Amino acid sequence: MTVASDPRVRGGSSAWGPLAWPVALGVVGVVLWQAVIALGFVDEYVLPSPAAIVVEFVAFLPAIAEGAAVTGGNAAVGLLGGSVVAIALAAVAASRRLIDGMLAPLVAALAVIPIVALAPVLNTMFGADSQTGRQMIAGIATFTPVFLGTLRGLRQTAPVHRDLMRAYAASGWQSFRVVTLPTATPHVVTGIRIASSLAVISALVAEYFGGPRGGLGGLISTYAAQSAYARSWAFVLGAILLGVLFYAVTSGVERVANARLGHR
Repeated sequence: MTVASDPRVRGGSSAWGPLAWPVALGVVGVVLWQAVIALGFVDEYVLPSPAAIVVEFVAFLPAIAEGAAVTGGNAAVGLLGGSVVAIALAAVAASRRLIDGMLAPLVAALAVIPIVALAPVLNTMFGADSQTGRQMIAGIATFTPVFLGTLRGLRQTAPVHRDLMRAYAASGWQSFRVVTLPTATPHVVTGIRIASSLAVISALVAEYFGGPRGGLGGLISTYAAQSAYARSWAFVLGAILLGVLFYAVTSGVERVANARLGHR
C-alpha cells in the first residue's frame, strides 16, 4: 500500500483541509497588511500594523482577559437564556398553528431590532452598574436563529413515523423522545451555533452604550477615543478570539450531538 492510498493519510488530510485554507488565507492577509504599513501606503496612525497590535495585545493581555470574561459572561447568559426561551416557544408553536401564526410577526420584528437603538434604552432601564441590559440584548440576538432552527427541526418528523408510534400505543412523551427529539436536535444545535457568534457581537455592541466599563466593547471604545488605536485593535483581537471560542465550543457540541444521533 502506498502512502497516498493509505486511508489514514487521506483521512488526516481531509481533516486538516477545512482548517488549512482559512488559516493560510489569514496568514497571507496579515502579511499583506504588514507590508502595506511598512511600505508607507497607509499611515500607521490610521491603521496600526499587525506587529504593533500584537505588542499591545501581549502588554495588555491581563486586561484583555478580564474584559473577555465580562463580555463572554454576558454573551453566555444571553445565549443560554435566549436559547431556552426560543426552544420552549418553538415547541409550543410547532404544536399549535394558531400560536405559530401569532409568533411569526413577533419573531420577524425581533430579527430586525437595531441593537444600537435598543442598548442605550436597556442600559438606562437597568442602571449603570448592571449587566442585565447587555445580557438581554445578547438573548434577543440569540432568539431568532434558535427559534427558527428548532421550529424547522420539530416539523421534520415524517408522518409515517408518528403513525408507527401511535400503532405501538406510545404515549406523547415516548413519541417525542424516540422520534421528534432525535429528528429536531441537529437543527436545534445548528441554530445555537449560529446564534453563538451573534451573542458575542451583540454583547460587544451593547457595551458601547453605557453600563459598566469592564467589557471588551467599552474598552475598545475608550482606547479609540484616546487615539490609542493599536491598543484598541488589540482589544478587538481579544473580541475576535472570544467569538472564535464561542463558535468552536458550539460547533463541538453540534458535532457530538450529530455523532450520537448518527447524523453526518
